[in-house]
Amino acid sequence: MHFLYRVFASVGLAAVALSPAVTAQTETHGVNTAAMDRSVKPGDDFYKYANGTYVAKTPIPGDRSGVSAFSLLSDRALVHTTAIVTDPELDAAPADSDGRKIADLYKAYMDENAIQANGRATLDGYLETILAVKNRHDLATELGRSLRNDVDALNNTNYHTANLFGLWVAPGFNDPDHYAPYLLQGGLGLPTRDYYLSDAPRMKSILDAYNKHVANNFRMLGMARADARATAVVSLEKAIAQRQVSLADSENIEHANNPWSMSDFDAKAPGLDWKSFFLAAGLSSQKTFIVWQPSAFTAESALVASQPIDVWKDLLVAHFVDAHSSGISKAFADERFEYTKTITGTQQQRPRQQRAVGLVSAALGDAVGKIYAQQFFTAEEKAKVQTLVANLMTAFRTRLQTLTWMNAATRAEAITKLDALQVGIGYPDKWRSYAGLEIKPDDLLGDYVRDEMFEYRYAISQIGKPTDRKEWTMTPQTVNAVNLPLDNGLNFPAAILQPPFYDPEAPDAVNYGAIGAIIGHEISHTFDSEGAAFDSKGRVRNWWTPADLAHFNTSTAALAAQYDAYAPFPDLHLNGKQTLGENIADVAGLQAAYDAFHESLHGEPARAVNGLTGDQQFFLAFAQNYAGVEREAALRSQVLGDPHSPGMFRAATVRNVDGWYKAFDVKPGDALYLAPEKRVHIW
Repeated sequence: MHFLYRVFASVGLAAVALSPAVTAQTETHGVNTAAMDRSVKPGDDFYKYANGTYVAKTPIPGDRSGVSAFSLLSDRALVHTTAIVTDPELDAAPADSDGRKIADLYKAYMDENAIQANGRATLDGYLETILAVKNRHDLATELGRSLRNDVDALNNTNYHTANLFGLWVAPGFNDPDHYAPYLLQGGLGLPTRDYYLSDAPRMKSILDAYNKHVANNFRMLGMARADARATAVVSLEKAIAQRQVSLADSENIEHANNPWSMSDFDAKAPGLDWKSFFLAAGLSSQKTFIVWQPSAFTAESALVASQPIDVWKDLLVAHFVDAHSSGISKAFADERFEYTKTITGTQQQRPRQQRAVGLVSAALGDAVGKIYAQQFFTAEEKAKVQTLVANLMTAFRTRLQTLTWMNAATRAEAITKLDALQVGIGYPDKWRSYAGLEIKPDDLLGDYVRDEMFEYRYAISQIGKPTDRKEWTMTPQTVNAVNLPLDNGLNFPAAILQPPFYDPEAPDAVNYGAIGAIIGHEISHTFDSEGAAFDSKGRVRNWWTPADLAHFNTSTAALAAQYDAYAPFPDLHLNGKQTLGENIADVAGLQAAYDAFHESLHGEPARAVNGLTGDQQFFLAFAQNYAGVEREAALRSQVLGDPHSPGMFRAATVRNVDGWYKAFDVKPGDALYLAPEKRVHIW
C-alpha cells in the first residue's frame, strides 16, 4: 500500500481528446473552477462540489475503463514517450544498444504480419515442454520454470500472479542491508480470489465469461474437449482461491515474516517436489526464503499432489497463452480483449501504436526513462520540487515533535526514521543496464519471454547482495509516486511532477493542496499500518511503547470503520482494512501539507483567487487530484482488488482535517460533518 495510485492497463495510456473540463485544469494554473458544481453544499459532498461539473461532462472514450486527473498526466507522458520511442534516429543506433532495442521492440509490436507468420510456431515451441509433462517430477519442473519476479508486496503492492507462486526480491525483513527472496501465493487467472468465491450474480457472470475465454483459447490451439478442459482448469483455480489469503490479511506485516529453509518446504508444504521446483527456477542454492502466506503454500502444494496432472498442464497452457496473447496472433489478442471487457467495461482496444509504446516503456523502462528525464524534466524543476519536499518533511517533523499522545522514546524513533528517509526526485542516480537482453524486430512473442527472463535473472542475481537504497522501482515516465518501506525511501517520478499536480505558475495554495498532499501521502506511508512496522533502517522491528501502539491501533481502527461505511454501490462497500494504509497516508499527508502551506505564509494571508480563499484553494486542489469517471465494472474491480479507495472517497479525507471545516463553514447536520472527537488524527 505504498504507492499513490494504481493505474490499470486500460486506463491512462490512451491519448484521447480531453474534455473541456479536463483541458481547463491545465490552462487555469490554479483551481479548475469549471470542474466545480457550486449547487452542491461542500459539507454534504465535497467531491461533487469540487468535481461535479467535470464528472457530468466528461465522457469515457471507448478504449478506456475510466478517465481521471491521473490519466490526464499519463496522456502527456505518453505524448513525450511516443516521441522518444518512435524517433527515427533510433533505427540507426548501434546493434544491441539501448536505442536499437527500443526501436526493435516497437517494430516487433507494430509488425502484425510477422506476428501472424511467426507467433503460433513460436508459441508451440514454448508449450512443448508443458505438453511433454508425464509425472509429478516433470510437473514440478514446469511450475518452477514458470516462476517470475512478478509480485511486489510493499512498494507497488502487487499481490497477484497467475503463476503458482510469485517471487519478489527486496531488502530482507530481518537483514535489510542485503536483498532476500520473498515468495507469494498465486495461481489465479482472474485478479483476486473474490471472483471465484462470491455468490453475487455479477461475479458469477465474470467467472462464466472467464471459463468461456479459456475454452475459446483451447479451441484455437486445436485442443480436444475444449469446454470440459476449461471447466476443469477453472475448477482448479477455484480450489486455489479457496485456499488463498485475502488481500486485507496479506497486508498484515506481522503475519508475513516467515523465513523457511529448503527443508521447511518439504516439511510444511508437502505435495510439490520442491527440489525439482527450485532447481528449474534457478534457486536451488538459496538457503532461505521469506514465505508471505504460509497457509496458502501448504494448501497449494497439496493441490499439486492431489489434482490430475493433465489439469495442471492445461492450467499452465492457459496462463501462458493469456499472458502473451498479443504476441501469438490477432485472433488470440482479440479473444483476450473480448474477455477483459467483462472486468473493465472497456469497449475498444487502444490504437496499436499506443499499446506498442506502452510495452516498450514498460520493458525498457530505464532506457526510455533516461531520455525522458533529459528532455522533459529540467534541473530547475527538480530544485523547486526538492524545496517542496523539504517543507513537507519539516512540517511532518514538527507534527511528530508536538504530538501529545506519543511517548518520548517512540517519538525519538519516529523522528530518526523520518530524518533517514532517502528521497528521489524525478529520476534515479543510476540507470539499469539492458546488456544481455536480446530484442528481435520480428519476434514479439520471443521478445516477451526473453524480457521476462532477463528481469527474472536480474532479480535472482541480486539475492544476497548489499542493498542499494537509491535504486528506483518506478521509471521517470510513470505517473505515480512510491514509498519504499524496506529502503526507508521515497520516489517521485518526473511524470507526476507536472500540471495540474505541480504547476510552477499556480498559487502556492494549489500546489500544496495538489502535489504537496501527494508528497505528504508518501512521507506518511513511512508511518502507516504497514510502514510503522519498520524502523529507520528498514528492519521489521517494534519500536513502539505498548501504550503508543495501542493508541495508534485504536485510531487506525476508527479510520477503517469510517471507510467501511462508504459504498459506491448499494451492494458493495469498501473494505476499510484493505485500504487502511492508503487512507492513513491520505489523512496524515493532507494534514502535513496543510501545515506546510500555512508555514510557507509566514503569518501573511494567502492570496484569494476567483473568490476562493487560500484554504479553499488548498482543499479544492486536493479534491481535484482525485477527479475521475470510471466504468462500473472497473470501479467494482478496484473495490475488490485495490488497496486504494476510489477517488470520491479519497476526496472525503478532508472531513478529518479541522481546517476544512472553517474553510467551508461546515456545520453539524452536514452529511460529511464529524464531531471533533470523531475526526481521525493519527500523525
